[in-house]
Amino acid sequence: MKTIRRSIFTTAVLATLTFALPVNAFAATGCGSASWYALTSKTASGERMNPAKLTAAHRTMKFGTKLKVTNPKNGKSVVVRINDRGPFIKGRVLDLSKAAAQNIGMIRAGHAKVCYEVIG
Repeated sequence: MKTIRRSIFTTAVLATLTFALPVNAFAATGCGSASWYALTSKTASGERMNPAKLTAAHRTMKFGTKLKVTNPKNGKSVVVRINDRGPFIKGRVLDLSKAAAQNIGMIRAGHAKVCYEVIG
């Protein structure tokens, strides 16, 4: 009986903690394909897209989240701020501004494998 109560308590605590975590806690780090874009239209956050700024689009991360994005092929990194939604191409995890893509050496290819981590 004691074991069953402990098991139920543990399950309840874990369920509560799981739902209490912010969405970004599950996407704090990752790797995947990224592309870049250089539009000047409004972003999903309401600000105008500026290709010269170090920004990025992610499907679910909170606007204002800062990510360190690294190109594992050359080791170059850049810190970007999430200000838009996307990418809308299957298999891609980030859309970087042109300036961010240039900093990590992926302009010519148009897309590259990157790894990212939330830093703020």
